[in-house]
Amino acid sequence: MNASDIKERNEGGAQQPGKVWLVGVGPGDPELVTVKAVRALAEAQVWLVDDLVPASIQNYASPGTQMVPVGKRGGRCSVSQTSIQALTLEHARAGRCVARVKGGDPLTFGRGGEEAAFLRGHGIEVEVVNGISSGVAAAQSLGIALTHREHCHGVTFVTAHTRGDGDPDWCALAASGTTLVIYMGMLRIASIRDALLRAGMRPDTPAAVVMQASCSDERQWTGTLLTLADAIAAGLESPAIILIGDVVGTVPVTKASAPEVLTLADLPPVFSPLPAVLLPSPTEWERGWGRGPEALLADPS
Repeated sequence: MNASDIKERNEGGAQQPGKVWLVGVGPGDPELVTVKAVRALAEAQVWLVDDLVPASIQNYASPGTQMVPVGKRGGRCSVSQTSIQALTLEHARAGRCVARVKGGDPLTFGRGGEEAAFLRGHGIEVEVVNGISSGVAAAQSLGIALTHREHCHGVTFVTAHTRGDGDPDWCALAASGTTLVIYMGMLRIASIRDALLRAGMRPDTPAAVVMQASCSDERQWTGTLLTLADAIAAGLESPAIILIGDVVGTVPVTKASAPEVLTLADLPPVFSPLPAVLLPSPTEWERGWGRGPEALLADPS
């Protein structure tokens, strides 16, 4: 159902509720927005926009679209989740098509599941439009795979704090042998380091932090678990993704720090020297070499 369908239906009788799209617009690079997201954004009459959505996404809005900022940022004055859900429901009940616009993927630490359940519980049609999560984009920016047969058997996406401001089970995560992709962890980066070290993770485990993954102002830091908090001293801050695990050690060597290229003289021989060309003796030449292949065939000796 699109905006035209809803308008036609409402013109024919009593007011009917609209539809809500939970739209993930990716990590920030506008070229990573999906075709389906672009269509949903163009259809929507109202956008309820999270704080981390880049301004360039507004280029996908139709003329006259109502923009409502409803951002939430840790440690800052924000719109409450309850208020966001109530406002979304209000617009949908008024018969409008609503795009609940979120950075990354709405179902990966985006509270998309909570919002979808709330709206469906009130009889509102909801469609989720997935986006590329910032954790995946951070790995791509570093040039690494999150899973690798030679380094790890899996990947774990985890937020640095649970509901009620608790902590994840860092002991279980340290023992998992998976790549850890940690969201919303910059304010707790030192405590994350300490918890994983206490849990037995190696101090030299490779680690990285990617701030504003895929955006023009992206910044990166690489090091080890032991030096993880140095990312703060290097100027990285939220929003950022923390990645920890052996696979992080496969970050490609940058051009500035690449080793000096070896010369041919430094390389071991690949092929054996070619054998010397054997020229026929004068006697062999006289017996046939100088008279063409027919002479050789006629005189096999």
